[in-house]
Amino acid sequence: MSLLKDANHRGALFMVAAMAAFAVEDALFKAATLNVPPALALVIFGATGMVIFAVVARLRGEGAWPTGGISRGLVVRSAFELAGRLFFALALAFAGLAATSAILQAAPLVVTVGAVFVLGERVGWRRWTAIAVGFIGVLLVLRPSGSMIEATALFAILATNGFAGRDLATRVSKPSVTNAQLGTLGFAVIILAGLVVQAVSQPPVAMPAPRDIALLVGAGIAGVLAYSALTAAMRTGDVSAVTPFRYTRLLFAMIIAVTLFGERPDAVMLIGSALIVGSGLFTLSRSRPKSG
Repeated sequence: MSLLKDANHRGALFMVAAMAAFAVEDALFKAATLNVPPALALVIFGATGMVIFAVVARLRGEGAWPTGGISRGLVVRSAFELAGRLFFALALAFAGLAATSAILQAAPLVVTVGAVFVLGERVGWRRWTAIAVGFIGVLLVLRPSGSMIEATALFAILATNGFAGRDLATRVSKPSVTNAQLGTLGFAVIILAGLVVQAVSQPPVAMPAPRDIALLVGAGIAGVLAYSALTAAMRTGDVSAVTPFRYTRLLFAMIIAVTLFGERPDAVMLIGSALIVGSGLFTLSRSRPKSG
C-alpha cells in the first residue's frame, strides 16, 4: 500500500506541474491567435514541439519514432489526440480562456469513469460521490443556459472527450514506446490538426509577425514540458487517483485569464471551481489499491 501511495503522490505532482505548463501554453497560444489564424498557429506550435521531442529522443539514443512502427494502440491514441487538439484550439481561439478551461474540467470525470470500465480499476462509493460533486461543480461553472457555452461549447466538449481518450490510451500504451517518442508523435498530430483546419476553413496564409511567432514557439516549449509531465503522470500510480489533479488547470487558467486577458469569473464560477477542486482532492485522499 505504501508503494502505491508513493506512486499516487508522484503522479499527482507530475499532474499539477503539467497543468501549470498547459495553462501557460494556452495563454501564449490564445495571445498568438488574436492575430494568427488557428490553422497556421497549430502548424507552428506543433512543429516546435515535434522538433524538440525528436531532438530529445536522439540525444537519448532513441529513435524519434516508435521502434517497429506505429501500433494500433498508438493509432487510437493519435486519433484521440487529433480530436482533442483540433477542437480545443478552435475553442481557445474563439472563447474566453477561463470558460474554455472550465469546460475542459469534465475530462478527469470521463477518464476516471473510463478507467473503471476500460482498465478495470475499482472506485468505491466515496470516490463516486466525490466525482458526482465535482460534476455538479462543472455544471455550476458551465451553466448550460449561460451565454458562454452557446457558441463554442461544442468545440470544448469534443476536445474534452478527445483528451480523455488520449490519456486512457497513454496508460495502456506499450512501455517500449518512450515519452519522447510519444511526444514527437503527439506534436506531429497537432501539425495534422492544423492542416485539417486549413483545409476546412481555407483562411489566407501570411507570415506571422515575429512577436506572434515567438508566442507560438514559447507555447510549444511550454507544451513540451506539459506533455512530458502529463505522460509521466498517466504512467504513475492509479489513474482514478492521479487524474483529479487535472482540475488545478482551472485555477492556473483563471489566474492568467484575470491578470493577462482581463476576464472576470463571477461568484457562481468560483463556487463551482471550488467544488471541482475539492472533489478532486477528496478523491485522491480516498484512493486505495483495491477499493475506493
